[in-house]
Amino acid sequence: MANDIRNIYCIGRNYRLHALELGNEVPEEPLVFTKPSHAVVPMNGNVVEIPGGRGEVHFELELVLLIARPLEPGMSPDDIIDGFALGLDLTLRDVQSKLKAKGQPWLDAKGFKASAPLGEWMAYPGEEGLKEHDFALLRNGEQAQLGNSRDMLFSISELVRHIDSRYGLGAGDIIFTGTPAGVAALHEGDVLEALWNGEKAASCKVKLV
Repeated sequence: MANDIRNIYCIGRNYRLHALELGNEVPEEPLVFTKPSHAVVPMNGNVVEIPGGRGEVHFELELVLLIARPLEPGMSPDDIIDGFALGLDLTLRDVQSKLKAKGQPWLDAKGFKASAPLGEWMAYPGEEGLKEHDFALLRNGEQAQLGNSRDMLFSISELVRHIDSRYGLGAGDIIFTGTPAGVAALHEGDVLEALWNGEKAASCKVKLV
């Protein structure tokens, strides 16, 4: 999977309640960071190994978009999206807090190996079609997060246009679109299930190493 992925763009604080739960200001424009392609691992019932000695590792369930082609004049953002998936933006939260306090980049907290577990790609129903269904994360059978793309601060169209104008988009790029409220620290043996419209779309078991 990772071999087919070029750039991984991620959006921070794109759901108001998530920004507030971490004590962050709500951004006035999309907050973009990146992960290396080595961060991507499958989320298909497998075991995902994450760092166990660097403080808390938080889960953040997100809608992930697959870009098929560059955005050309006259095209709609929907025209360049080839599929979507559910994925996790895993975050070394204690590391991130220290980096933010120093005004340093987030790469060490966001870009570690296996920090982007990703489910299988599904047919993209369009920006409006996504709003018709919720996505959710179950941890050990209990709901931890529930979201809907209609609650994004910056819409899919806005994200695509912003990223394209600032950094460029092309085939093989993916966009993690932000996480709803409810993030928390992972523990050894946690079983995570990502649901789309109530149906399991991705899952994994956590192993601390």
